[in-house]
Amino acid sequence: MEVSADIFNKTIAALEKGELRVAEKVNGKWKVNREVKEIILAGFRLGEIAEMTEGQFTFFDKDTFPVRRFKKADGVRIVPGGTSIRRGAYLAPGSIVMPPAYVNVGAYVDEGTMVDSHVTIGSCAQVGKHIHISASTQIGGVLEPAGALPTIIEDGAFIGGNCGIYEGTIVEEGAVIASGVIITSSTPIFDATKNEFIRRNEDGRIVVPAGAVVVSGSKPIVRDGKPLENGVHLYCPVIVKYRDSKTEGSIHLEDMLR
Repeated sequence: MEVSADIFNKTIAALEKGELRVAEKVNGKWKVNREVKEIILAGFRLGEIAEMTEGQFTFFDKDTFPVRRFKKADGVRIVPGGTSIRRGAYLAPGSIVMPPAYVNVGAYVDEGTMVDSHVTIGSCAQVGKHIHISASTQIGGVLEPAGALPTIIEDGAFIGGNCGIYEGTIVEEGAVIASGVIITSSTPIFDATKNEFIRRNEDGRIVVPAGAVVVSGSKPIVRDGKPLENGVHLYCPVIVKYRDSKTEGSIHLEDMLR
């Protein structure tokens, strides 16, 4: 599609205000706004590489995607120490970003969510309300293809440290991802409470069920119906239980941190 500089700038402004989103939940199902992603992509064609300065740092990027600047009225707490929020990203009032962190274009971070140190939130990722994304975790970006659903973390989820949630994975409401868990489009997830693997949804997405508590695990490599004799296993996240009162106590964030 043909995109003018005016259309691009208006779209980016609407994304930053939270008036427009790359993806939204409609009638219980996530839908991608392909046109918005196409307009974001057009910004790279429209832009020219320019020298830009932010504080003591000088960097070189397309002039259509400078670092976003915030005001006190935005209600976002951004702690000093090397954080960058790219133009076209939305951070809701009450969200918190600890240093250093990076939020890319098209991303949506809802109210009360904490983005901890060394976290990266990729392009177009959708992050809900009252979520803690713990230190050194990566929420993958999905900018291309334009019709692809981005990575989504729904309200009330908890993402532990050193996790990686990639390739359009959907983490449903209240799910808990323990430290070190990696989930991609090809990662099998075993539900130990039901003794079965989680099936992909109708769009072929990996979906972590609402309230699931997921930890790192492994599964044996099987050939001709038998595990290999050398005992080699493959990585496999495991749902060990669903959220309960004990889980709530272990992941509770004190209000004073917010």
